[in-house]
Amino acid sequence: MKAAVVRDSLDGYVDIKDVQLRDIKANEALVDVEYCGLCHTDLHVAQGDFGNTAGRIIGHEGVGRVKEIGADVTNLKVGDRVSIAWFFAGCGHCEYCLTGRETLCRNVENAGFNVDGAMAEQVIVKANYAVKVPDDLDPVEASSITCAGVTTYKALKTANLHPGEWVTIYGCGGLGNLAVQWAKNVFKAHVIAIDINDDKLETAKKLGADLTFNSKTADSGAWVQEQIGGAHASVVTAVSQIAFDQAIDSVRAGARVVAVGLPKGAMEVSIVKVVLDGIQIAGSLVGTRQDLAEAFQLTAEGDVKPIVATRKLEDLNDIIDEMKAGKIEGRMVVDFTK
Repeated sequence: MKAAVVRDSLDGYVDIKDVQLRDIKANEALVDVEYCGLCHTDLHVAQGDFGNTAGRIIGHEGVGRVKEIGADVTNLKVGDRVSIAWFFAGCGHCEYCLTGRETLCRNVENAGFNVDGAMAEQVIVKANYAVKVPDDLDPVEASSITCAGVTTYKALKTANLHPGEWVTIYGCGGLGNLAVQWAKNVFKAHVIAIDINDDKLETAKKLGADLTFNSKTADSGAWVQEQIGGAHASVVTAVSQIAFDQAIDSVRAGARVVAVGLPKGAMEVSIVKVVLDGIQIAGSLVGTRQDLAEAFQLTAEGDVKPIVATRKLEDLNDIIDEMKAGKIEGRMVVDFTK
């Protein structure tokens, strides 16, 4: 089968190679991949930012059909459409797995990072962790929900956002455009979209953002305070350190700032502001199987509309360059059906 494999040089790109899969084991399933989106985390993996990943098949925004099931599989059948998400599997018995926080499992397996992922014609999954895709959900759109969609949905849950409150969304790309839609259509909040790209801000406005701000040359935090007296919450999907700093400045007392993006560096935090204003800073890591099932269903019902376009596997390194240059609107999805 054809697969996108991280290069030995860890130069940020992949080689398209012929790869032979092993036989499936008990409690596993073989999936024919239909679509797989490219996420910014895939770039981190290809660059070795999280460790030596040479030889790894990338991809954690996958959707495909079950071709074969192993012994003891009871939750899937041949022909089911399932997801291959970043949260590939947990141990199932630690304190995190047992208390609804399975993505924090210390023995977690992540697709396309420490186990082979979905940017391939086929992938082997652990059946209990492959979330079914609703029949009435477009599989191309579903691919975006497996990571970008569920990540922003969970982040807004973590933000403890209530109807009628204000939230600043930093970064309006592949994750941020979905965050705007979740915030408006599901959480019924007022949204301020912040980015350094006017085209992405225009898209965010079309998707329902109440206010937009280009922070390339101006301080968004001060501007938000002037406009509304500070947001009730902030979600940062941007891969820029300064966005995290400005997010903290954009909120009012008692707010929660949720970190999602993974830029290098550290946050500049005013201890005085955090203490005296009761600011909470929380990290939010993708979502659980239940979060993904909810996100799939909400998308199937029309609450969000992922922005997607399909390309061929051979174009993947070009897509990587376009992502690095900030030229992609929404998600580029590799089509394995043709």
